Amino acid sequence: MSHYEPLRLHVPEPTGRPGQATDFSYLLLSPAGEVRKPPIDVLPTDTRDLAYSLIRVLDDDGNAVGPWAPELDIETMRFGLRAMLKTRVFDARMLIAQRQKKMSFYMQSLGEEAIGTAQAMALNIDDMCFPTYRQQSILMAREVPLPGLICQLMSNERDPLKGRQLPVMYSIRDAGFFSISGNLATQYIQAVGWAMASAIKGDTKIASAWIGDGATAEADFDTALTFAHVYQAPVILNVVNNQWAISTFQAIAGGENSTFAARGVGCGIASLRVDGNDFLAVYAASQWAAERARSNMGPALIEWVTYRAGPHSTSDDPSKYRPADDATHFPLGDPIARLKKHLITLGAWSEQEHENTLKELEAFVIAAQKEAEQFGSMASGHVFSPSEMFEDIYEHMPEHLRQQRQQSGI
Repeated sequence: MSHYEPLRLHVPEPTGRPGQATDFSYLLLSPAGEVRKPPIDVLPTDTRDLAYSLIRVLDDDGNAVGPWAPELDIETMRFGLRAMLKTRVFDARMLIAQRQKKMSFYMQSLGEEAIGTAQAMALNIDDMCFPTYRQQSILMAREVPLPGLICQLMSNERDPLKGRQLPVMYSIRDAGFFSISGNLATQYIQAVGWAMASAIKGDTKIASAWIGDGATAEADFDTALTFAHVYQAPVILNVVNNQWAISTFQAIAGGENSTFAARGVGCGIASLRVDGNDFLAVYAASQWAAERARSNMGPALIEWVTYRAGPHSTSDDPSKYRPADDATHFPLGDPIARLKKHLITLGAWSEQEHENTLKELEAFVIAAQKEAEQFGSMASGHVFSPSEMFEDIYEHMPEHLRQQRQQSGI
């Protein structure tokens, strides 16, 4: 007889469920300003402590403290706050439009606006971002015209993608925004490949890859880390840990008793774990990683600790799997409120200006929506001709497609 107990498996469970307050102590927070800032040429093995602590700049009083506090001028921070506000206003208006059946689907970035905004501002405009479907703040920070985005959402006659992409899956090469893929994690290996190509060409452009905590369970995530490490690709590998992959808690993807940043260290990549709701910390960490990549010192992996304050998408009801007021108790707060408080502390913002800016941006987004709706929406019955499925695939249509088009009678 064996003296061992029967084998058993551990299935991670979230620390909060509907009707039960969440215990956020699992987050492993560090006080603002406490975490050290290494030189950009630090060895990956020497960033292990940074993968388990949490880089923070803004304290509870709205002050910027510690070695990671970036030297940003007032106008840059004001621009960042406006870009985050524009993202939130845009999301709110598009959510309403989806409920009005003007588009089939939408995904907000509520609570995550600082991550895309600050990194976009820290990168060069010709660096290429390989986003997931919750980085619209990159487009807002790069001031991409809104009517074109809304036309894509509504799949109307001015949709630059001709209805071939799910709404929110933008593709804007001129803004350094690679086509979003609905297949999770493919963008990670694409970003590493793009960065390798940039190095092969002797260019100075770097790539930035984005992934959610849930998608780190995909094999493409590990493949990307291997290639980035082996070839020292000039790429930033972002992991947005917003605690939930649809209704699946982040621990299911491996975030329990460890961190996602630790995976980077294990693969020989310099890694940081950062407060994703702290605009200044996001900017500083992104700037550090970009400088490292651009100086041929290798890739960096950054885990952004944040919280998805809204539903996964318009098809989701988060009250079914977590407390309805969870976001209000998240210990890292709201990224917009935190930067707002910092600027008010500096005398560079006010409650009145905040209200005025919100009204201005709401009018701006509404005007862009009206312009886009002139070209149709799903509610108006706009559909693309089936014949267009054969176009824009090959430079010269091959014979077998030409025959299929003739046989279809379109």
